[in-house]
Amino acid sequence: MDSDLEGAVLRLDGVGRRYAMGGPWVLRGVGFGIGAGTLVRIEGANGTGKSTLLRLLAGIDAPTEGRVAGRPRTAYVPERFPAALPFTAAGYLTHLGRVHGLAKGAAERGAREWLERFGAASHAGTPLSELSKGSSQKVAVAQALLAGPELLVLDEAWTGLDAAARGELDRAVAERVADGGAVVFVDHDPLRLPGTVDVTYAVVGSAVNVRTPDGTSRDATASEGPSVVIEAQGPPGAAQPSVPGVVTAHSSQGALRLTVAATHSDVALRALLTARPPWHVVSVSVPGAAPGSVPAPASAEPSAAHPAAPTTSEVRDR
Repeated sequence: MDSDLEGAVLRLDGVGRRYAMGGPWVLRGVGFGIGAGTLVRIEGANGTGKSTLLRLLAGIDAPTEGRVAGRPRTAYVPERFPAALPFTAAGYLTHLGRVHGLAKGAAERGAREWLERFGAASHAGTPLSELSKGSSQKVAVAQALLAGPELLVLDEAWTGLDAAARGELDRAVAERVADGGAVVFVDHDPLRLPGTVDVTYAVVGSAVNVRTPDGTSRDATASEGPSVVIEAQGPPGAAQPSVPGVVTAHSSQGALRLTVAATHSDVALRALLTARPPWHVVSVSVPGAAPGSVPAPASAEPSAAHPAAPTTSEVRDR
């Protein structure tokens, strides 16, 4: 296993994603690990980047910056299943089983078993293009479970399933976790899999924060190292830039207090100082540390597209 994983089967380090050069960041400064045998929920308002995060975890998409360490055997259920494929339901599952490394006989047996579990055995010979939305979703979920993945990524996988199939998916998720697999999911039902989730992450702005038991959130990397508090003042009427971390105070006059992992403070400072119009950084400090002891953040190599961010000490000297 990659030594950088530190017990996780997959780890995101300083990951950012945007879809055009110079375009807005959908995600930035994202860093957390996923351990074996864990159930992880991703929350956030519509359009906040939950599906982008799941595609990064599943290896469907690549980060614009940062790195994803580790690549367990992964299966993914997308939000929208491409049903217009030239297969029957059973033929598609058998094909995907072979792609995932199963022998032909094992893939065929697995296809039959999962169609049966989800109440779709009668549609085994039906072309995918003729299946109802609910039956298509059963096939989409079955293909992800077929080969017992080490990482299962579910994007609204329960949507479109009938009550019996939703219950079956709940049981299948529990089985994966019990067998040592990791499962990451998004679902609109806040009560999905109650009492079994190990950790919940909330997508807030372009950051990914840990949801704490009291319903608040904190930087997902806060427990992995020191944090930095940045106080900044925005121009009158300026929108808050997308920055990693947790906004702990924000006034109507544009004053902002942000807590961010020290390793991501350069990203936050760059976002503030290169905003249009730029924000004024008032102070940078480490909670509980003596004055002058703020660590310099680890910055990426500078480039024309990503100029070097000022260090925390440089900000204090301005």
